[in-house]
Amino acid sequence: MPELYTQQEIFDRLSQLININWLAGKQNADRRFRRALSWSNRSTLVGHLNLIHRNRIQVLSKFECHYLRRLSDIERIQVLDSIFSWRTGAVIICDDIEAADEFISRANASHVPLFTSPLNSNDLIASIRYYLSNMLADKITLHGVFMEVMGTGILITGESGIGKSELALELISRKHRLIADDAPEFTRVAPALLVGSCPHMLRDFLEVRGLGVLNIRDMYGDNALKTNKYLRLIIHLKRMDIKDRQQIDRLYGTRSKRKILDVDIPEFILPVATGRNLAVMIEAAVQNQILIKNGQDASEEFITRQRLFIENNEQ
Repeated sequence: MPELYTQQEIFDRLSQLININWLAGKQNADRRFRRALSWSNRSTLVGHLNLIHRNRIQVLSKFECHYLRRLSDIERIQVLDSIFSWRTGAVIICDDIEAADEFISRANASHVPLFTSPLNSNDLIASIRYYLSNMLADKITLHGVFMEVMGTGILITGESGIGKSELALELISRKHRLIADDAPEFTRVAPALLVGSCPHMLRDFLEVRGLGVLNIRDMYGDNALKTNKYLRLIIHLKRMDIKDRQQIDRLYGTRSKRKILDVDIPEFILPVATGRNLAVMIEAAVQNQILIKNGQDASEEFITRQRLFIENNEQ
């Protein structure tokens, strides 16, 4: 589940990325920000003033401020009561507009943060929506090595000591790129899309048994690393005895789906055995998955060819 950030934490993160100031309503800075749980209402995290489909962060541009000034005193009080209520996570006055005293007093009385920014409303909303969607998105850390192979994000998994890091090192030597070793973090950025990245502490490093911790950037250069990538395929390394290998489907192999954060990710199980070139097999698995995604399934094509051959011989 995504973290529940406090208003102070959200402001600290946003202020590092965009020009924003905290003007009033600081008394309850440790209040947790309620996230939008479903993708259908992610857009309500932040937006222009809306009293019907309420945004968690209400943005007031020069147009909304002009609208409020045209209201009667009674109407304006009612609208301000609605804006500065428990449902609102924060209010932002943008376009470099000076906040009226009534906004400041309302923010302090209701403990609703009042921010100001010189940015125009559209740019401000787009930036905050992007950053908040990533901050509040579902996240999970998995054990494995996350790499970019042939432009495809693949997660190599398997029990400890099975050879994931050694395989990753061979793939790097074949000009593929490392994203994260040991503990890649995956974020659900869309209903059916996961993006993987590396925790800051682990960036550039790969641990290989017998060699210790290697700095891949220093050894192979910047091009051997990738910051993040969409997760498209999982390769699970598994030791198998003769009986297990005999039970593998000769047509479809060990294809399956693995659900991560409610997203189905294709998975192949690769048997680990002496003499097998796993790097070549992973490259083949990635190429095959790309073909399957484009509607070219070799297994189905072979079955169709075989069926047509049998039908023609029976005639």
